[in-house]
Amino acid sequence: MAETTFLDKIASIIVDGSTNTLSNLVVVLPNKRAKVFLIEALRNKTENTIFAPKIISIEDFIQDIAGIRSIDSIELVFEFYEVYLSITSKEKQQPFELFANWAKTLLQDFNEIDRYLLEPNHVLSYLKDIEDIKHWSVDAEKRTPMIDNYLQFWSLLPKYYEELYSHLLNKGIGYQGLIYRESVKNLNHFTNAIGRKEFLFAGFNALNASEEKIVQHLLATEKARIFWDADETFLNDPFHDAGLFLRRFKENWKHYKSHPFEWIVDDFKQHKNIQIIGTPKTIGQAKIAGKIVEEHAGKETTLNKTAVVLGEENLLVPLLYSLPSSVAAMNITMGYSGKNNPAQILIAKLFKLHSNALSRNPNSYVFYYKDVLDVLTHPLIEPYSKTSDLVNTINQNNYTFITYNKLFELNQSQSDLFLLLFRKWDKGSMPVLETISGLLLQIKSNLSNDDEGEKITKAFVYSIFKVINKLINYYSKHRHIDTIETLFAVYKQIIDLAEVSFEGEPLNGLQVMGVLESRVLDFETVIVTSMNEGKFPAGKSQNSFIPYDVKRELGLPTFKEKDAIYTYHFYHLLQRAKNIYLLYNTESEGLDGGEKSRFITQLEVEKQKNHNITHEIYNAALPDVAYRPIVIPKSESVMQRLKEIAEKGFSPSALTSYIRNPIQFYTQKILRISEVEEVEENIALNTLGTIIHETLRVLYEPYIGKFLSAEDIKNCIKKIDEEVLKQFKIVYKEGEIKKGRNLLAFEVAKRNVLNFLKLELQEIEKSDDNAVKIVALEHTYERLLEHPDLPYPVLIKGNVDRIEQRNGKIRIIDYKTGKVDGKEVTLKQWDKLTEEIKNDKIIQVLAYAFMYEPHLEGQEIEVGIISFKNLKSGFLPFQFKIDKTEISVVNEEISGNYIEQLVLLLNEILDKDIPFREKL
Repeated sequence: MAETTFLDKIASIIVDGSTNTLSNLVVVLPNKRAKVFLIEALRNKTENTIFAPKIISIEDFIQDIAGIRSIDSIELVFEFYEVYLSITSKEKQQPFELFANWAKTLLQDFNEIDRYLLEPNHVLSYLKDIEDIKHWSVDAEKRTPMIDNYLQFWSLLPKYYEELYSHLLNKGIGYQGLIYRESVKNLNHFTNAIGRKEFLFAGFNALNASEEKIVQHLLATEKARIFWDADETFLNDPFHDAGLFLRRFKENWKHYKSHPFEWIVDDFKQHKNIQIIGTPKTIGQAKIAGKIVEEHAGKETTLNKTAVVLGEENLLVPLLYSLPSSVAAMNITMGYSGKNNPAQILIAKLFKLHSNALSRNPNSYVFYYKDVLDVLTHPLIEPYSKTSDLVNTINQNNYTFITYNKLFELNQSQSDLFLLLFRKWDKGSMPVLETISGLLLQIKSNLSNDDEGEKITKAFVYSIFKVINKLINYYSKHRHIDTIETLFAVYKQIIDLAEVSFEGEPLNGLQVMGVLESRVLDFETVIVTSMNEGKFPAGKSQNSFIPYDVKRELGLPTFKEKDAIYTYHFYHLLQRAKNIYLLYNTESEGLDGGEKSRFITQLEVEKQKNHNITHEIYNAALPDVAYRPIVIPKSESVMQRLKEIAEKGFSPSALTSYIRNPIQFYTQKILRISEVEEVEENIALNTLGTIIHETLRVLYEPYIGKFLSAEDIKNCIKKIDEEVLKQFKIVYKEGEIKKGRNLLAFEVAKRNVLNFLKLELQEIEKSDDNAVKIVALEHTYERLLEHPDLPYPVLIKGNVDRIEQRNGKIRIIDYKTGKVDGKEVTLKQWDKLTEEIKNDKIIQVLAYAFMYEPHLEGQEIEVGIISFKNLKSGFLPFQFKIDKTEISVVNEEISGNYIEQLVLLLNEILDKDIPFREKL
């Protein structure tokens, strides 16, 4: 069988017996993932059953030498805080949140110092001296306490390091650097203790100083062999970053003075098809990757030798949606991000709910309605909490802020789930974590094992449950770190560790992975996404207290070395591949933008003779028409519903909604879809309008059938404040009106009513002849419209705001809280009256005249509008303008013309052959 991959060659070395017996052999690889592929390569190399050698990752190997357990970054910060408190005087101690901000950076520096076996006192004192030099010009007497504290911080770094190091060693735990340093110290003892064991190191690239020392020691004592995967193209080019570390090892290691450097291959120069594809945005890359996979799935029987390498992990979900159904098997090495886990989203909402309640007032414990509804309507809660009545009550009554007691009062039947959700978080972090743990167990018990979807949900819940238990473990040991804010900050950091793994067969089907998971592996077809600067390579990130020049001097890795690691990973992916697709985002601006990766430019500039490189830009196909209006034909059931409306009554507003947009009429009147009931946090304009209408109705109601006097209006003015407040309570219910925008709306309502009544008073006082008699207020009128052109009689029905008798004429008034001017109620020609939405107010007021006509008893009638935002114009009557003549009385001719236009509109609505067509 032809050896095509690096691991095949390693398998040959193992099986051919050129190493020690398999039981004594330990194979050390850069990561755990490669182990499965090496075992498969071994299986293909032998026909007999054999015991595989022990295969471990480099980190496990180092831990074995040191005999120290590794701890995660969160636990490390907790342990460091213990040390910090023990050596810092009480008055200078910082709370955990402030401490954690600088501690994480310092711990990273400690880690690097240890991994590279530097003398910590030398490095940390060096940093202190640099800061002293920066402040040398400040006279001792002019130094502020802030400068003194700052310089003292730098002088304390060696002490922090020593105390933390000994504290962790005493507990038998450590961070990566400490474990590396201890493993080097323990190296002689380990070498003597391993007996006949032999180590085989395979597929490494960048080694830190500790790893170099360990490997070189084992090579010198003939306890190990090491095999590199070095391509001569990069190794022999002194400027190529892909060979940076391998060149250093080849030149500097004593072992290579007397032994060959294994292996140097010549795979990169071989024939390759490299397609560079640019497309706008991230989703475009996912779609193209899916299309490429589909093409290969059609040509090949298996996708085992095809890999999609994601430069950005957030591309995983779009990619999964873009993959074709022809992908029968797939393995995903990356986990589903904990941040998008539905259980995590619920816990984050709970933190927001309770931390906001605590910050407002820990005693009354006031919840914000959005926080409450976010929790109650969450998919893991809503089906099981039995709180739909509570949600409706909050929405209908405009509860904006709800006290703890009020919430329990509104929801009399409290389930265990409800109690766990809203139990007060005022007893410290441990009770909170225990409550969340209990909540997750309750959610788990609600989910069934029989339903595939719910089984997946259980996996999500379990991953968060493990995180909460980990936090319980931390907090049980460190009880003095006890604020909800700190707990939430720690929770947000640890949630990244709560990935949910995808099920898959690692050796079968399409391989989807991140850049680091691709180490040591070889594929024939490689699709790499996010080939943009800042993504691939990742770009500079200076998260360290140690300046760049100091790092260079001390031999610590800088961004150049980190870029070189990325470069090796990238070129190793391409090394044995035959078909390569490099996808990048053409948008240089925006959050996920960036220039085309330097790796693409490097491939083009340093093009190999056998490389076939093509460059394409893909853009989404734009439709010829941006949007096609919705067209809904009238079915039998629609026609039946229209007849029903005609019998019950078409309101003027229903007619104008049809003119505005027939689809709006269809959804509201035919389908009867109403707006979702929601809390009206800020008073909406229509609510304000209702309050003003109702206030005027109540104030004028005692005077129906009477002539108004100036004294009557003055009495109404006295009652404004009381009545507006009363109407706010009726219409806006439990909504907050004593502060913010709603207080302004309340004052606006009072001002509008007052201004209207002042206008009324002026007109009454101005002339005795201008006697006003209230005929009706907020009264519903209806009239059957029978016409030979209509398929059947149609009832016109509507609510009139006010009808009065003024100077012997009947006047119908429609109140408008918005601004209206005289032009909007002036008509010059009847044609197209019902086709243009600008005529909606005319259609409305003339409909009132049509409905009231049978009650006229020979009196003249005029109709119009009073606009509260244009009160200085007073009553705005409907006017029909012929040349320079303005007719404001609705006479028989105007009424007849209006009916003809109304019939045209109704015929269009009732015509089976005219569909509802959306207006844009």
